[in-house]
Amino acid sequence: MQSSNEKAFELLSFLLIIVFVNYVFCDGSGANSDLNLTVSISPHPLPVETSSKVPSPLPVETTFKFPSPLPVIPPDGEKNFGKGKIDLGGLEVIQVSISETTSQRVWRAFEGGPDNMGVSIFEPINLPAGFFTLGFYAQPNNRLLFGWVLVARDVSGNSLRPPVDYMELGNTTSLVINQDGPAYFWQPLCPNGYGAVGVFVTTSPLKPSLRQETISCVRSDHTEQMSEADAWVWGIEGVTVSSLRPANRGTAAAGVYTGTFSFQQLNFPLPSLSCLRNTKFDLSSMPNQDQTRDLFGAYSPLIYFHPSEEFLPSSIEWVFSNGALLYQKGNESNPVPVQPNGSNLPQGGSDDGLYWLDYPAEESTRERVKRGDLENTKVYLHIKPMFGGTFTDIVVWIFLPFNGNAHLKILFIKSLSLGDVGEHIGDWEHVTLRISNFNGELWRVYFSEHSGGSLVEACDLEFQGGNKPVAYASLHGHAMFSTPGLVLQGQDGNGIRNDMARSDKFFDTASGYEVIAGQGIVEPPWLNYFRKWGPTVQHDLQKTLDGITNTLPGFLRKKFRKLIDKIPHQVLEEEGPTGPKVKQSWNADE
Repeated sequence: MQSSNEKAFELLSFLLIIVFVNYVFCDGSGANSDLNLTVSISPHPLPVETSSKVPSPLPVETTFKFPSPLPVIPPDGEKNFGKGKIDLGGLEVIQVSISETTSQRVWRAFEGGPDNMGVSIFEPINLPAGFFTLGFYAQPNNRLLFGWVLVARDVSGNSLRPPVDYMELGNTTSLVINQDGPAYFWQPLCPNGYGAVGVFVTTSPLKPSLRQETISCVRSDHTEQMSEADAWVWGIEGVTVSSLRPANRGTAAAGVYTGTFSFQQLNFPLPSLSCLRNTKFDLSSMPNQDQTRDLFGAYSPLIYFHPSEEFLPSSIEWVFSNGALLYQKGNESNPVPVQPNGSNLPQGGSDDGLYWLDYPAEESTRERVKRGDLENTKVYLHIKPMFGGTFTDIVVWIFLPFNGNAHLKILFIKSLSLGDVGEHIGDWEHVTLRISNFNGELWRVYFSEHSGGSLVEACDLEFQGGNKPVAYASLHGHAMFSTPGLVLQGQDGNGIRNDMARSDKFFDTASGYEVIAGQGIVEPPWLNYFRKWGPTVQHDLQKTLDGITNTLPGFLRKKFRKLIDKIPHQVLEEEGPTGPKVKQSWNADE
């Protein structure tokens, strides 16, 4: 047992460390130096009580509703957007939104899965005449009820067939959990030339009926043989439930998201499930240009910037008109002013390092351009088909003339500036609205976050001004997030800071936008400029990091180096980005 003297010595040692760190990183007046160090001492955390009590009611027992009615989209006589049905080429499908009137809950568990709140399984019911179930729907209990499945009608005469048998994929009889009795999960076994796209669930060990009204098999040419897990729905004690999506996705991919799920359990056969395929893939269910404008007017995001953000967005035209310069390798001393519409930028090619953009060398002009102009901001829309033309992605691109430096949280140091590490000219970010072509409903929103991103269900979004989702741009880095707060890129509570907060610096994307790509759209010249939107700054990054390391107390240095090694290089680079059309997601899924 420690003596009081030993305890006092430990406390004194810790305080000396704090004083030393404060001395290294602050000047005599107590003001933070360029390294912007903030020290925070937290008390020992109190134990957190946990409870296995099931909340009542569960979130899933309440159906999600948008804050405002869905947009009323005028019909188009030549197109089928918003008409409720889509012909996949002899197989007609409708989207059944899961609710009290369109589905019945078959089974639920109250443990496992997201937030350890369990899962609910639903069977679509009250289908229109001639339509058949392809599979059940599964959703975590920690979310408001928001989901759908496709059901199908055979319009060719041989697109659907009843199963010939069933294979048990597993059951919950052996699980020691709180559940509505045992559940049994069955994959239809189909006639030759047909495949299963979903699972049937019973609360009895008896196999389901072989009638087509129970569940249908789909002719193989109407299916994508390769499906994969989309999102983790539930898991516990060797059981995994995942929603399914086509493995091949993009603007030219014909795979259709069906809304069904896969069930896997140890010591049981693996499922073999497909997704649907649009063999008619003629884009006839995509919105026309007027309908697209109506959709964007209803769902246009609001983007909030941090209260301390110095580097705001602008339009491309504003940047070009305020001194942007085109540089060419080998002729760096003679940069060319870029025309306001980018008409003198080199077209096509590749990111070969022959050209790049930069701002004027004169300091005051350069700083003014770097800081952007919120009043002269515009977003740029790319309209693209997804899931075989059954969904429309409205990709909302925003340009920020400058990306600020990175800050690090490490142990008790809340915010350590990394100097000029992470700074670069030009910053493209985007948010993607994924909208159903069956009914014009917003399904998901994708938020780009540095080299990755997050796909968020509409029921988990923050809305403002009706059905407009809110996005938060991180301080300096401008990564997009669906909620304010702090997100760290690192491990064990340490890493590069992404700080998001609401402020009076925000942009309503409906107030300034331009459709730059999609069916029938003439693309602006700057979109086909495939080189860098900023210079590559050649400096010794390792030397900079070593300098920061040497200012830290010895016990922090090793941890700092290990942490830096795990941070994506895109966050630390000083290299201008390429434009939207060069990004992998331009023709692919997010």
